[in-house]
Parts: sequence; structure tokens; C-alpha cells
Amino acid sequence: MKKMIVQGGQQMSGEVTIGGAKNSTVALIPAAILADTPVRFDSVPNILDVHNLMLILKSMNVSSSFSHGILDIDPTQIQPNPLPGDAIRSLRASYYFMGALLGKFGRASVGFPGGDNIGPRPIDQHIKGFEALGAKVAKKGNSVEITTGPEGLQGARIFFDLVSVGATINVLLAAVKAKGTTIMENVAREPEIIDLATFLNNMGAHIRGAGTNEIRVEGVEHLNARNTHTIIPDRIEAGTYMAFAAAIGRGVLVKNVIPEHLDPFIAKLQEMGVTLEIDEDSVYIPGGDTLAPITIKTSPFPGFATDLQQPITPLLMKARGTSTIIDTLYPERIKHISEMTRMGGNIKSKDGMITVAPAKTLVGTTVEADEIRAGVSLVGLALMSQGQTTILKADNILRGYDNIVQKFHGLHVELRVLTAADELETE
Repeated sequence: MKKMIVQGGQQMSGEVTIGGAKNSTVALIPAAILADTPVRFDSVPNILDVHNLMLILKSMNVSSSFSHGILDIDPTQIQPNPLPGDAIRSLRASYYFMGALLGKFGRASVGFPGGDNIGPRPIDQHIKGFEALGAKVAKKGNSVEITTGPEGLQGARIFFDLVSVGATINVLLAAVKAKGTTIMENVAREPEIIDLATFLNNMGAHIRGAGTNEIRVEGVEHLNARNTHTIIPDRIEAGTYMAFAAAIGRGVLVKNVIPEHLDPFIAKLQEMGVTLEIDEDSVYIPGGDTLAPITIKTSPFPGFATDLQQPITPLLMKARGTSTIIDTLYPERIKHISEMTRMGGNIKSKDGMITVAPAKTLVGTTVEADEIRAGVSLVGLALMSQGQTTILKADNILRGYDNIVQKFHGLHVELRVLTAADELETE
């Protein structure tokens, strides 16, 4: 595992350009295997999850190449081989291959996914959707076996018991090639789902209602990529840099942003007293504002994103009073709390409520990034602290943040990422 070295007391200034959305990318790559032609994506983030997905593609005889934000995928020689366990276990979004393989071949065998440990995220709604389409699902050891009869997948009406981004995407990937009409109700409305539907529609799919609570899909036999698909900007990455700019910035311009995707987050920053200059596709944060405490309650889009409750935490510690966070989606998303406490942070969790109060003194130390958003929140707190912070398990941060070291360098902030080999060379 890698470690990240952060020197405290640095201030951000300058410009940063946001990359393509991680949560779109990890769905679009599995979706590409549905195509009967090569596929090209633009604005692909340079993150570990992309490289892990490329390993999974390779195991199915799908060639791919990635350079300078362009990802080319050729699924024309695909083979439905068993997927590699290591890559599956390291990446939860690998379960999107269930829906994609089911739509492509009428069968799928996928190991149980890994990813961040932020509490239980069962796949029962995914299975419910597949079964409604006529598939048979069996759990065998550490894998899920999905098959269909000779009639294949059939369109159906599916009502999800709870709003799930993963289930919405997975069932959509299967339904796009099912015979007849599929109506999906009580679905997630995230921008990344709209991005996926746009990609599929541009290849010839008939999907309507993405971004609302009901999606209708008319199944098609063939999907053919005609144009490069440009991935939408990552709203979570944008929110992270905006929060850090408000905390330790002195004039930061965040570019390639869709402000509408960040409406609830922007509203909370403004409620705190953060000055924002919002343009069509960028946000400027002057910094240095006097901040008030706020209450945050996460909820499915268009509510406050659960992925942003940890990145905003360092900023909350600069408010003049105690702020409160209630994560209704993942109440166990608290891996950052013990690490922040070790740095002097005044943060606690009790009965599903996180309280964040001003800290008298923040001091750098050695901490662990147990998952993506917890890890990046430690970067923000480290920059606010005295001395040096060493963040272990930095691979988790690199899984979700595009070229983070280079982007901070562009903001006049020095970060270093070391491997075990780097440390041996310095001894």
C-alpha cells in the first residue's frame, strides 16, 4: 500500500480542473461490453478503479487502452469468462458486470464485490430486478450465478423497495436488451444515471425518464457506438476542492463544474457564509470567510450527497460553533472520525449523529485512509494542521481522485505519495 505525506499550513490558490465522474465511469465501462462496436470515452479520470476495470475487461478478451483521459474499449471479441477475483474484490462497482453480462449473453457469473467498507450495501434489489426480468439467480460460495431460459430476458414492471443507485444501474444494463418494455419505479435520480442513459441512447437504446423516479426501457437487439462519449464532471471531486478552498484557500477557481449537480452542497456552503462566485461551468472561492455552524442531512439525489459529508468535515471544524451531520444512507460512514480525533479534531459520533466542533489545536500525525472519502477528508485536515501528516493506505484515495497530487501541485500545495520501494531507496 502507498502512503501520502502532507505538510500542514499550506494554502490553496490558483485553478483546478475537475475530471470525469468516477461514479459514471465505473458504470460506463461495464456498459461498453453491451456494444457491438468499439467504444470511446473522453474525460475519463485517471484513478485506480479504471485500471482495475480494465483488468476485468482483459479477462473477458476485451481489449482496452487508456491515455490522456481517452479510454478505448473493443468488445467485439468478448468471451463470457469467469471474472478475476482480485479485481472484483477490490472494486464494488464491478457488480455492474452482472447486468451488462446478463444483457449481453443472458447469463453472468460474478464474485461478490469489494470496495469501501462503509456499512452494509446488500444486492437484494439488484436480484429482485433481475428475477423480475425472468432471470434465475443463485448464490454459489463467493459468487452469484445468473441465468435465463430459452426465452431470454422479458420486459417487466419493477418497483424498487428502496432507492438504490447500484440497483437502478444494474437492472437498466440488463433491461436495455430485454424483449419488450421494462418500467422501473422508485429508481435513483443521480446525474451519473442520466449520463449512462445518454451513452446507451446514443448507441441506439430506447430509455426514457432517467433523472426522474420512473425509467421506461424499450429493449433493442443491437447497440452501436457512433461517437465519443464525454463523461460528465465529477460533482464529488468538485465539492471536495470547493470545501478545501473555503477552508484553506486564498482564491481558488474550480473549473469544469455543473453547478446544478451541486445545488444542495452549494446551499450549505452559502448557509455557512462561504462566498461563492458561480459561473456556468466554474465556481470561484475567494476564501477567508467567517463561518457559521450548520446541520447536514444526507439523502438520495437531489439531496446532500453522502459522498460529500466527509470531505466537508474539515471545513466544519473552522465554523464558530458545533455542526451536526446525519447520514441517512450510510450511518456507518464514520471511518474518518477516530483518525481525525488523533489529529486533535473535535468530532464525535453517537446514535447516528456526527457532531463537529472547532478544534483548539490540530497536529499532524500518522493516520489511515480506510476508504476513499474518509481518506481525502484527512488530506484536508492535514493541510489545516501543524507539522506533517502521513496517511497510510493512500491507495484508497487514489481509487477515487483523478491525478490528485498533480492537481494539488497546480494549487500550490505539495503532496507526496510514496511506495515501499520509494522508502527503501531513501534508506
